[in-house]
Amino acid sequence: MSAAPDDAVFGPGSTTAIGSLPHRDAIAAAVCALESTTIPCIPSLPRRSPAESMVAQAVSGLPGVTPGQYGSLAIDVRRFDVDAAAHVDLGTEAFGGLRAFLDVANARNYRGPVKWQFVGPVTLGVSLIRAGAPKDVAFPLAVKAVRSHLAAIAAEVGRRLPGSAQVVLLDEPWFGSLMSPEFPIPPEPAVDAMSEAMAVVEPLATVGLHCCDVADVPSMLASGPRVLSIPLFATLPDSAGYLHDFLSRGGTVAWGAVATGGPILSSADRYWRLLVDMWRDLADRGCDPDLLRQRSIITPQCGLGLHSMAVAQRVLELTATLGERVLDEVQAVPFPR
Repeated sequence: MSAAPDDAVFGPGSTTAIGSLPHRDAIAAAVCALESTTIPCIPSLPRRSPAESMVAQAVSGLPGVTPGQYGSLAIDVRRFDVDAAAHVDLGTEAFGGLRAFLDVANARNYRGPVKWQFVGPVTLGVSLIRAGAPKDVAFPLAVKAVRSHLAAIAAEVGRRLPGSAQVVLLDEPWFGSLMSPEFPIPPEPAVDAMSEAMAVVEPLATVGLHCCDVADVPSMLASGPRVLSIPLFATLPDSAGYLHDFLSRGGTVAWGAVATGGPILSSADRYWRLLVDMWRDLADRGCDPDLLRQRSIITPQCGLGLHSMAVAQRVLELTATLGERVLDEVQAVPFPR
């Protein structure tokens, strides 16, 4: 199945989640995902099993790498080899959330779009280096491991939900440090690694890039995503020209408009004001205001796996409220005040 046109997947006011949920019951998590946003996000469930943390998922089946209980990795240099093949087994503990979601969606005859997320090769490469892997091996092996998992998951989702368009975001929290002189590799090979990873699933899905940190937008866009998933950080208007070009070419921005750190507000009003203010600042710098509203998805800033169930549910409710407000305003000429 080829990827559906983006306009067939995203409507004004679309909402989705980011990665993880705090549920220990995989079926309950699947129900929550299907009912909370307009584009259900297939959840990972790190509280159900540490094997479902994003780095642990990516190294499952990778020779010479063993995930620890609290997100650590152990490297066996005797078996750690750039030519090693990543054996992907979606029947393991690492993909319980995925399997439960597909079961529940099938039982409900769900045929709408679905979104899922997987760690990107830059973040996986940094994680391998921090565990003791040589730099010249860590990043090529990370690209190979991510590509293998992306291909396997996309094929399985396509097989189980053949009528559902797929949206895939690669999660790159380390992209926030990409421009630091201490970063293990220069920006250009990091961008190339992202592009290589995304290419394997582009025929099957709308592919994007997520970073929940303050990141260099031009570098993110240089990797070629069709969806850019970012929080509302203060320096974002400095990249207005890049964002305008991206939106004009048919790209979509997933705005991390609902905070997932610090106190969670009881009302969506402040989050709405922050979003509208950001759009106004971007429009003042040359971004088309209609494109800003029409080619937008609303999401939480980050995954919810470390929050309580009550907080996670509240964040998803606030996300839905913001999506409804975007839909209400999408035909307005001026920005709402």
